[in-house]
Amino acid sequence: MGAIFRREALSYFTSPIGYIFLAAFYACSAVSFASVSLNYGTTQLDGVFGELMIILIVLIPILTMRTLSEEKKNKTDQCLLTAPVSLWGIVLGKFLAAFLIYILGVAITIVYAVVVSAYAAPDWTVILGNVTGLALLGAAFIAVGMFCSSFTENQVVSAVISFIVMVALYLFTTIGDVIPIDFVENIMPDFSNAARAVIVALVIAAAGAVIYFIAGRKANTIIITAAAALILGLFTYAGDRLPDVFSKLSFWERYYGFTYGLFDLSNVLFFISAAAVFLFLSVRVLEKRRWS
Repeated sequence: MGAIFRREALSYFTSPIGYIFLAAFYACSAVSFASVSLNYGTTQLDGVFGELMIILIVLIPILTMRTLSEEKKNKTDQCLLTAPVSLWGIVLGKFLAAFLIYILGVAITIVYAVVVSAYAAPDWTVILGNVTGLALLGAAFIAVGMFCSSFTENQVVSAVISFIVMVALYLFTTIGDVIPIDFVENIMPDFSNAARAVIVALVIAAAGAVIYFIAGRKANTIIITAAAALILGLFTYAGDRLPDVFSKLSFWERYYGFTYGLFDLSNVLFFISAAAVFLFLSVRVLEKRRWS
């Protein structure tokens, strides 16, 4: 893993990607700091940290778009997959290299805190909590970007997919509010949520079976159908609780508390778990490619 980490970390500075990410992050964060803190003469940096999440949604796909897709494009993935290193070693090495570059960008926020301390003493506990939250959010987003990068050899496509997924994770609360929960309830008013969930899952499974035989019995159809039946079944079972479920899974809702210095252990565990899940999925994609 160490060799992978050193190779990847060095590659960020032998290609423009590392410089572009850091320059863009420094520039965007500086504009936010000047307009939110300096312009209003406040030592509070919560507004800056809040805006940084939007900046990360745009910039992290640039940082992660080449992590796994470039190996596939250059046909070096098979050499990497057959090397004497575990799949977890490959994924973690690439993840830690991207995270290192990310932390170099986040470190600029400490400089902003030092600047405002010239006018008044800031609450360093809150600032450190903000930096911790930003680091955890970045770790989760980097894991998401790597997972999206594992699907394609086109770096632009990887960046676009990552951006869309990150926007969805950011807007989970809004998505939960606009899902037409009442639609299924109006169709089956006399059934319980559990019964509705079973019926929806069976309908999806039946539709998937038809597509499976029409499309030529492709295994991907079974996987997509099973996932759709499970997800829609769970959504139906949640019923009126669905907006709350989406709110709990929203990256913005989990990160928002950090910007006010609220260090909630559940939010810490959420971002660590999210990063671990997407890294695990990346390993599974590589494992499938190794044996294909």
